[in-house]
Formats: sequence, C-alpha cells, structure tokens
Amino acid sequence: MKKVVFVTAPSMFRDEEYYKPKMILEYADIKVVTASVETGELIGRFGYKTISTISMQNIDVDNFDAIAYIGGSGSSIFFNNFYALKLADDFFKCGKPVASICIAGVILANSGILKGKKATVFISEKGTLIEKGALYTEIPLEIDGNIITANGPAVAEAFGKAILNAIK
Repeated sequence: MKKVVFVTAPSMFRDEEYYKPKMILEYADIKVVTASVETGELIGRFGYKTISTISMQNIDVDNFDAIAYIGGSGSSIFFNNFYALKLADDFFKCGKPVASICIAGVILANSGILKGKKATVFISEKGTLIEKGALYTEIPLEIDGNIITANGPAVAEAFGKAILNAIK
C-alpha cells in the first residue's frame, strides 16, 4: 500500500486543505499519515480535528511515497523548522513528490528545492518564493517535476488529485 505523510501544524491549519486531499487519497487506497511537531490532537482553523501519529523528526523518507505540507496560518511554524526543511529536501532528492498548499509553499522555498522551478503559493507569500529563486506562477495549481504547489483552499481537491496522480 502506498503512503503519503501530511505535515500539519498543531493548530490553525486550513481544515479543507487537510481533509479534502486526505479523502481523495484514502478513497484511492492510499494511506495518509499525519505528522506534526509532536504527536496528539491537531485543531484546524475552523475546528476540524485530527491526530498526529508521528513527529516530524521520526519520519523516514523510505517509508513514504510522497510528502505534503498543509497550509493555513499555522504552517508558518515550519518555515524555518530544521526537520520540515530537511524532509522537503530529502524527499526531493529521492525523486519523490513534494507538495505544499497555501502559505506552506514557503517551506519548500526555504528548503531550496524551488530554485528554478515553477511554483505557486497564497498571494501573501509570492515575494518569498521569488526571493528564494522560484519561478512564481499565478495559476492555482502548479506541477514542476516532482514538486506540486497549490495556492489555497479553493484548489484543495485538485491538490489531492495531483498528489494521487504523482504517486500512481
């Protein structure tokens, strides 16, 4: 069974950016594992609750087919988090899909993997992507090689489908 790890903030993640892609993947028999800074309950901006079953520092790239960083204002805690940045780089170097939605694209930019790559992000972080060498596009969903970026909750379903297509 294929597995995807969702890196999700302990609070203030965008509910639909988490549960819509998760439902799409699980419907296709893909196991979704939720990770955060620690294990335990996570609460989204609008009250959606989920459980982190693994802390980021315990993620083994070899055990997953892709990684996805879930957006929302809470995801800013990962912008300079050593483990979040290292995981993005490790998955990328292994040729596995690395995905981000909303402002979580900053994690990919700060990891260095967006240099010279087409990418999108929630408009408030456009400057960060450009500063870090990404080729910012204004389209809602961007795929460049094994990097998938989406700009917000309106494309959460398309984001989930893109991850699914990338690991099939």
